[in-house]
Amino acid sequence: MYGAGVAFQPSSGSSTAGKSSKDKKRPNEDDEEEEDDNEGKGVDAWERAYADERSWEDLQEDESGLLRPIDTKTLIHAQYRKRLLLRSSAGGSIASRIQKGLIRYLYVVIDLSRAASETDYKPSRMVVVAKQAEAFIREFFDQNPLSHVGLITIKDGLAYRLTEIGGSPEAQIKALMGKLECCGEASLQNALELVHGYLSQIPSYGHREVLILYSALNTCDPGDIMETVKRCKKAKIRCSVIGLSAEVFVCKHLCEETGGTYTVALNESHFKELLLEHAPPPPAIAEYAAANLIKMGFPQRGAEGVVSICSCHKEAKVGGGYTCPRCKVRVCELPTECRTCGLTLVSSPHLARSYHHLFPVAPFDEVPLNGRPGQRLPTACFGCQLSLVGQGVKPSVRVSCPKCHLHFCLDCDIYIHESLHNCPGCESQR
Repeated sequence: MYGAGVAFQPSSGSSTAGKSSKDKKRPNEDDEEEEDDNEGKGVDAWERAYADERSWEDLQEDESGLLRPIDTKTLIHAQYRKRLLLRSSAGGSIASRIQKGLIRYLYVVIDLSRAASETDYKPSRMVVVAKQAEAFIREFFDQNPLSHVGLITIKDGLAYRLTEIGGSPEAQIKALMGKLECCGEASLQNALELVHGYLSQIPSYGHREVLILYSALNTCDPGDIMETVKRCKKAKIRCSVIGLSAEVFVCKHLCEETGGTYTVALNESHFKELLLEHAPPPPAIAEYAAANLIKMGFPQRGAEGVVSICSCHKEAKVGGGYTCPRCKVRVCELPTECRTCGLTLVSSPHLARSYHHLFPVAPFDEVPLNGRPGQRLPTACFGCQLSLVGQGVKPSVRVSCPKCHLHFCLDCDIYIHESLHNCPGCESQR
């Protein structure tokens, strides 16, 4: 906060007589405007000038000690390769036989206590968590089209359900962005009790999960949290925690007892990396995995000009929506559960997008820049047909499929494993 300083007030002489009223300012007006601006930003002026740009993160030191721009394309691919190899660390045919939960019911618990207003993450922990939670929700529904997400916040020693568990990412994000406010203490027990009350009603075929984004270093609980942990374990709820400050024993104990994972983020990029690791379906715990036959319906989309009452919002809407094949009521979005007859409603693309988790594409092998002795490297990517030759005649970084041995660029590698889920080379040779 800046001081008021010294202000010079013009006298009532003739030197100011010709000035209009628009040119006159109140004493200390400039200082007050500067103070208000700094209070609104929450940081000093010199810090605010560089907080958004972070130009120092775009440089790295090479072998000779000189600074040069970071190759962001190679960096992104390296982070992706790390996540991919961790996912398939069991190796080959073993990884393909691991049972995974395709229908997940996940509650994301966000700590909005006083600790979330700390500024060790710029501009604050709350802003960083909200930004990365938005990206996670979109990625979660892209990886798990048959799953559902709900949001819970903890502040003032209480837990609040922000949204009901559902399959619409836009509704979840909109509700989160409208309730960003930090105050009070965090209560881990109240959050677990609230989650237990909702997830215990989920059918046995659904995998019950909780992901807690925790900023505080303590928990203010009304009772014995160890009893709550035992109830969560008995209800087969997998609890995972990502800490933003330091390791907390009760969080680690919670994850160990329920089969989840506990990690602590070092910075914003590390936090994003840890958060995205929870987007793909995790391996199912043996005693939690129950193979059941699920009755599903494939609703038809309604005509554009038809007026019908939506069972989700209890109001009349014109056009769009979907009609339940069993009870003929209207729902707004898929996947969902019919509010009238309880039938699970999905579309065929949702099932098709879930199929790739059962038979994932094997990770591609990195090709040495000089290739093997006597091997002639292709000059173009098989996927996008762009040149794989770098500056001059030096080949650029590439990968090859272990089955068809065709070469791909880094962009196609990410696209094949994250979106396409089929190798173009293997499909063309069938």
